[in-house]
Amino acid sequence: MASRRGQLLDGVLLLDKPEGLSSNHALQRAKRTVDAHKAGHTGTLDPFATGLLICCFGRATKISGAMLEADKVYEATLTFGEETDSGDLTGHIVAQAPADFTGVDAAALEAALAGFRGEIEQIPPMVSALKRDGKPLYEYARQGIELERPPRRITIHALDLLACEGRTARLRVHCSKGTYVRTLAQDIGRRLGCLAHLSALRRTQVGPFSIEQAVGLEALQSMAAPQAALIPLHALPDGLRPASVSIEENL
Repeated sequence: MASRRGQLLDGVLLLDKPEGLSSNHALQRAKRTVDAHKAGHTGTLDPFATGLLICCFGRATKISGAMLEADKVYEATLTFGEETDSGDLTGHIVAQAPADFTGVDAAALEAALAGFRGEIEQIPPMVSALKRDGKPLYEYARQGIELERPPRRITIHALDLLACEGRTARLRVHCSKGTYVRTLAQDIGRRLGCLAHLSALRRTQVGPFSIEQAVGLEALQSMAAPQAALIPLHALPDGLRPASVSIEENL
């Protein structure tokens, strides 16, 4: 019988995080569902965002570093005409386009996107977990303090326009680690001259893992044997298998 602290399970769960939960809350629900003793995730999604959250159990937590370094793919929805202090829909509107703004032309948006592909510099948002003097930036932001932030080099491997409906657009963003998609949305709006913020975000890929392989939280909780949803250590892609996995486990 499993103890109250959970079983010593090893494996990776590809979880499709629902909207409205923090990444840690989603992880803890998954941990309780599979009755695992040790768990961690490999990259935070904001509560309003959905999609691929890689949950690692037991010895699989050793792949966390590699996953934090991995490229990510997102589907991002931009709303034009308003900029917020956070860069996304959770913030307060701080600037708006002129009253006669009617939307963005798809050709103009395509032309603007070209300037964001490849290696670019991005200034991290104040509403972020980056630390200054041991304190995360978002704590300064809550006090109304804005600090100078040096730009960071990131790479946008691909930036594809999926749909443009005037006041909104959907983009596919394939980016390097450290990319803030809400800052990208904000910068695109500024480039167009009409302002913008991120109104929805879905992560569809992290390194070799895809959302198509993921299971929803409700579906996981309804499984008779939820542990079966875990990818065992020996089945992890090449380069991610922990060195501690024995030969017997690979057979």
